[in-house]
Amino acid sequence: MAALRNIVGGEVYDYTKILAESRERALDRMKSEKSEAELLGENVIVCMRFATSTIMSGMAEFLAYGTAVIIEPRSSHN
Repeated sequence: MAALRNIVGGEVYDYTKILAESRERALDRMKSEKSEAELLGENVIVCMRFATSTIMSGMAEFLAYGTAVIIEPRSSHN
């Protein structure tokens, strides 16, 4: 069915659903797993991005990445 939709046009809903679930899973992993950055004290991710690429026909990878930084609270003396 997906091949037919590719020819005549239109959204492949199951594929869209799988991509949305993959995006959420990648984001959850980035937020929850202990990382080297967290061990170094970084506590915020900035410039967060998503990327996808095709591995082979019918298979793709979904990445979530960003820059980990340390955010310090503002001093109350300002």
